Amino acid sequence: MRFSANLGFLFTDLPLPEAIHAAHKAGFDAVECHFPYGIPASEVAQALRDTGLPMLGINTWPGDRGAGDFGLAALVGREDEARAAIDQAIDYASQIDATAVHVMAGITDGGALAETCFRANLAYASDQAAAHGIAILIEPINQRDVPGYHLSSSDHAARIITELGRKNLRLMFDCYHLQIIEGDLFTRFQAVRPLIGHVQFAAVPDRGEPDAGEVNYAWLLPAMVKAGHTAPFGAEYRPRGATTAEGLGWIGAFRG
Repeated sequence: MRFSANLGFLFTDLPLPEAIHAAHKAGFDAVECHFPYGIPASEVAQALRDTGLPMLGINTWPGDRGAGDFGLAALVGREDEARAAIDQAIDYASQIDATAVHVMAGITDGGALAETCFRANLAYASDQAAAHGIAILIEPINQRDVPGYHLSSSDHAARIITELGRKNLRLMFDCYHLQIIEGDLFTRFQAVRPLIGHVQFAAVPDRGEPDAGEVNYAWLLPAMVKAGHTAPFGAEYRPRGATTAEGLGWIGAFRG
């Protein structure tokens, strides 16, 4: 099995280029991150070249977190901001050869206007990204952690992907969120596997290292591989200890 370090949660005591090197040293096969925009793309690209690690994905800018934003793409009346964030992400991703951009939906009333807005922005994002060979990801996020998040089921995501009909629009299958939302993870994985662009994981319920909690990843991830998933799994968890390094024993155990 191959693993990607999500540098939004791992090695966060280091600047992003140094975190890429730390992930390489720790034995990860790829990296991904949340919001790299404060670091020049040239510095991130150099770190990726130096280590040989691919950057699997970045997120669109989430908006004003202090004001309650958690994404912009489904927010009616803020379409210009949403598309500026999409353009920013695609431009940055193209400079560092990232393979995907996660377009964050945001917190809405769940109504038809928000859904129409979200789909229009996703169509725009998919069409813009296609010219660069970049995938667009959408991720169901659980309502316990983010109440009101517009996209909170794999069925909803699958309908959007199918009905928009863009080949580069894919599902982010985050096991942490989907265990809280739906459970029965392997059955859900099999049901939507043709639509999946990336798989992430973390322990449930504490979102720590994947070697504890209610999900048996030592069984689940190899089962996903046997079912046909060949890409690295994204480790998007919050380390329980003082440092990322002290909690990395799971990598060897899972590969062993």
